[in-house]
Amino acid sequence: MKRVTKLLSVLAAGAMFMGALTGCGGGGSKGADGDTIKIGGVLEMTGGSASFGISSKNGIDLALKKINEKGVLGGKKLSLVVADTKSEASEATNAMQKVISQDKVVAVIGPNQSSAVIAAGAINNGSKVVDVTPMGTNPDVTVDPSSKKVKPYSFRTCFIDPFQGTVMASFASNDLKVKRAAIYIDNTSDYAKGLAQFFKENFIKNGGEVVIEEAYLQKDTDFKATLTKIKAAKPDFIYIPGYYQEVGLIVKQAREMGINVPMAGGDGWDSAKLPEIAGKAALDNTFFSSLYSPDDTSDLNKNFVAEYKKAYNTNPDVFAALAYDSTLLVAEAIEKAGSADPVKIGEAMAKIVGFKGVSGEVTFNEEHNPIKSAVIIEHKDGVQTFKTKVNP
Repeated sequence: MKRVTKLLSVLAAGAMFMGALTGCGGGGSKGADGDTIKIGGVLEMTGGSASFGISSKNGIDLALKKINEKGVLGGKKLSLVVADTKSEASEATNAMQKVISQDKVVAVIGPNQSSAVIAAGAINNGSKVVDVTPMGTNPDVTVDPSSKKVKPYSFRTCFIDPFQGTVMASFASNDLKVKRAAIYIDNTSDYAKGLAQFFKENFIKNGGEVVIEEAYLQKDTDFKATLTKIKAAKPDFIYIPGYYQEVGLIVKQAREMGINVPMAGGDGWDSAKLPEIAGKAALDNTFFSSLYSPDDTSDLNKNFVAEYKKAYNTNPDVFAALAYDSTLLVAEAIEKAGSADPVKIGEAMAKIVGFKGVSGEVTFNEEHNPIKSAVIIEHKDGVQTFKTKVNP
């Protein structure tokens, strides 16, 4: 009896060991349950950037509806498992761990915040599961800054901060004709720091001067002391590369203090919540760089906008559009892989060429970045309006 018990214990331990191996990524049965294949959405569903995650989920759901009309791999359906990052990098790591280890997804979409994508990247790359971020623009998202090696399972559908910072520096110098810039950044955000760096370098190259640089922290609400310093420096332009929650309050308080110079930022401004926080009038003479405008006249985009408005009674923002494209990219990679094996999906994703999405064409370069155009969006009475398009 003791021998039998011992043998059963050995067999049980072996089974547990094999189970652990198949849960580490690359298992052919991972994420596939009969006629359903699971993908993850690691998104900002609550917290200071919840607008990003909610829009992204809307875009993903709309893409899944389209994909599942035909299915993948001979008719299998894709299903979404969402995990909330709570708009924090540490929570993004936990969320990524959950969808991969517990839910056994074959690919992940999100997060949108660069800091969160970078933090969670160790999990999906260690597990050999593709992650496609719709809006993580920091270069370190796909390339390890220490080794300079490409992260094999990290991809994005957006442009990167060097291009976005350069675009706004050129717009400020050439279109707005400003010479003296203030930079006011979120000191807790890799995204904001990257944009500020590339804006500053290129604004100075264009003959401009950065007269003051100040910083705030995420979740700050009172910016008047720092804005007083900025006002005293007499800039004719303020660059605020942060996220809409704080940006809205900064713009509101700046206008209340009589700071009426043009202000601008990056795609982190893109939220329907921004006019609610800042006030419509305060946003006049403000601009941001983005990857997408619902005013784009391509047939793909016009159809997408019509479907989105029908489903959600509003125009899509950049997060919805990029998440929609990210989901279609995952489906295409699964088809090209001919398998729900995460490793094969990763190999197929890196080889995608000429994918046509609502936000533009995607061909991944050697660093898993697409080369895309940027648009400048202007606020007029709180409404986003297309200003100009800037090609790479």
